[in-house]
This record gives sequence, structure tokens and C-alpha cells, in this order.
Amino acid sequence: MAAAAAASFMAATAILVPRVHTAVMITYCSILPSLPPRVSSASFSSSVKLSPESRRFSQLLTKASEETAVDAGEFFTDLKEKWDKVENKSTVILYGGGAIVAVWLSSIFVGAINSVPLLPKIMELVGLGYTGWFVYRYLLFKSSRKELATDIESLKKKIAETE
Repeated sequence: MAAAAAASFMAATAILVPRVHTAVMITYCSILPSLPPRVSSASFSSSVKLSPESRRFSQLLTKASEETAVDAGEFFTDLKEKWDKVENKSTVILYGGGAIVAVWLSSIFVGAINSVPLLPKIMELVGLGYTGWFVYRYLLFKSSRKELATDIESLKKKIAETE
């Protein structure tokens, strides 16, 4: 009985197998090209040949990353030294907290303006107009660039209180 059931199952499987393959071949109709077969990482690394230019470029990248490495411990020790030099720590904390709150509130304000129809485009036009005026007033001519530089230096002196 079991042999008869196994024989009928194999016969049913043999009949169904060709139908499945023909249906799969018909259903793949696409304009997009098919992807190439997957390549293992071991065969990929052995098949890649570096040109002299790419070797030189990789050496440049390596040298740049070695020179610009920042030690986290050194950064934190410098930060601790500067924090120890600050006389009025509560004021610094208060200003820092106020700056975070100001950024948060301005984010909410910009989000509210952005939800009003036509207002974001008007604000973009205002920004473009101001940028154009600033370029014309301060950056276009050599004398106005010098004036801008002196204004910036006087502002730096005012902030640092060296005036």
C-alpha cells in the first residue's frame, strides 16, 4: 500500500514539475536588465587589480587620515582646562541652556511658518533679495570688502572686550 502511494506521489510530482518551470519562464517579462550573479568576497578581492593611480590615491588617503587623527583624551583634557579657567560657570551654563531653548523655539517657529501656504516662498524671496543686496553692498567691490573686514574686526574686539 505504501509503495503504491509513493509511486502515485512521484507520478503526480513528475507531471507538475514541467508545468511550474514553464510558468516561471513566462512570468519574467521586464524592461530592466537582470542583475549579475553574486560574487563571494574572497574571489572579488583576488580579482581586483589596483592601477598605479589608485594605489597613489589610497596612500594619500592613508597619509591624510594619519595626520589628522584627533586624540579624544587630549580633546577632553583641553576642554577640562578651559572649563577650569572659566570664572563664572553658572553664567556659561545659563547661556548654553538659553541657546538650546532658543534653537528649539526657532525650530517650532519655522515649522509653523512652513505650514502656512505661500509664506515659505515669500520668505525664500526675501532671503534671496537680502543675499543679493549683501553681495552688492559688501562683496562686489574691493573697497566695500575692506569696509566689511574692518566692521568684522571691530565687532570681534567688542565681543572680546579688548577695545
